[in-house]
Amino acid sequence: MLHAHGNTVAKLANSITDTPVLVGARTHLKDSKPLVLGLCCKDGLSLNAENIGKLLNRKDLFFVPFRQDNPITKPYSICFDYKYIIKTLENALDKEQIQPLLN
Repeated sequence: MLHAHGNTVAKLANSITDTPVLVGARTHLKDSKPLVLGLCCKDGLSLNAENIGKLLNRKDLFFVPFRQDNPITKPYSICFDYKYIIKTLENALDKEQIQPLLN
């Protein structure tokens, strides 16, 4: 599982591999192995929404369900829900995205 912040999401969505983590993630996907992302982005519902959309269409890439962490003071911020990690990992092995994705 990759705990992904906004910068990592943007780089992964646009095939930029300038860190060992991104090289490993890209190689994992190239070999058709499931990769699980836990998003935690301050701009997940604004600037990074386009990048998240690109990754949603990617084969073998699965997301831990996420939610707004504080809709009042941080309206664009999202963070994955820790209680869904195990279930997401299990479903990813069966090549299924756990639903609903946005809680």
